[in-house]
Formats: sequence, C-alpha cells, structure tokens
Amino acid sequence: MEWLILLHVLSAIIGVGPTFFAHVLTRPDKTIEQLKVTTDLNKRLEYFPKIGGSIAMLTGFILFYIGDYGSFAQLWILGSVLLYVFIQIIVIGFITPVSKKINEWISLPENEHLTGAPPEEIQRYLVKIDRYFYMASTLGILLFIFMIMKP
Repeated sequence: MEWLILLHVLSAIIGVGPTFFAHVLTRPDKTIEQLKVTTDLNKRLEYFPKIGGSIAMLTGFILFYIGDYGSFAQLWILGSVLLYVFIQIIVIGFITPVSKKINEWISLPENEHLTGAPPEEIQRYLVKIDRYFYMASTLGILLFIFMIMKP
C-alpha cells in the first residue's frame, strides 16, 4: 500500500504542480515574442495535469476503497474530489478555450513577424487566463490542505 500512496502523492504533485506556476507564463505584460515561447511551453505542460491528475484520482479512489478511511461523505474526502473537479472545470472549461484563441492568433501567418505588445484583445485574454489560474491555484492549495490535514 505504501507504493500506492507514493504514486498517489507524486502524481498529485506532478498533476497539479504546473497550475501553481502557470501564472508566470501567462502574465498579461508579455510581448508577442514572449507570448510565442510561453504558448509553446503551456502546450507541453498540459500533459502533466492530464496524466498526473488522472493517476491521482484513480489511485485516490483505490486507496479509499482498500483502506479504512470511513465514509466517503467526510469533508476531506468529498471536498478533495470536488476541489479536483472544480480545478478541472476551470482548466478545461475556462482556460483552454481562451488559450486556444490566443494560440490561433499567434499562429496566423500575418502575425508571424509582429513584435512588441500584443493587441488589446489578446491582453484581455491573458488577464482572464491569469485570473483563472489564480482560482485554480487557490483550489489546488485547498486540495493539498485537505489531503494533508485529513483525520
């Protein structure tokens, strides 16, 4: 069971981890050149939450069912699952669609040689994404608190 706990903790850290520093990559003060680099990095980082988060959920449910943790309705268990679901909703439902709009703009041939600050519309998208990442990070911190402070 120790290896399963280790796998669960590591996959949770790896899965939620990128959310905590994504703000650095999506700050609204980016130049177009920086935005191109950070967009590429964000695409690569998307795999960590998808894979790590899925493994964390799976191992969490397995640990619950093979362990002696009591009722599923306990705040730390149910709260952890709900927080994870809310994080996924924020990332998949809110961040990803706005990121796609930015990626589409960056990939337009007419924008290939642009430099300086992105247009106001793109900056507004970056502000939105930044706020969503702060929301997801806050929920991620609460998730880790629930998992660490469990009875």
